[in-house]
Amino acid sequence: MLQSKNTRINVTFEAPLVSLLNSMAKNANQSTAGFVKELALEALERREDVALSALAQARDVVSAKRVKHEDAWK
Repeated sequence: MLQSKNTRINVTFEAPLVSLLNSMAKNANQSTAGFVKELALEALERREDVALSALAQARDVVSAKRVKHEDAWK
């Protein structure tokens, strides 16, 4: 048996959501699986952005040490 380099997962969706995903994938000229993968990656990026924004806000205090952009890359 030929093994895929990528791990497959099974996800169960309600019928209305499957119809919506199929329709959106068709409009994007993609397979449904590829479209769902793209949506999952976008969601992960958004969650990462939210977490990093929260971290940045927590560090953005008046007493925080400031470093010039040029010095940060030395």
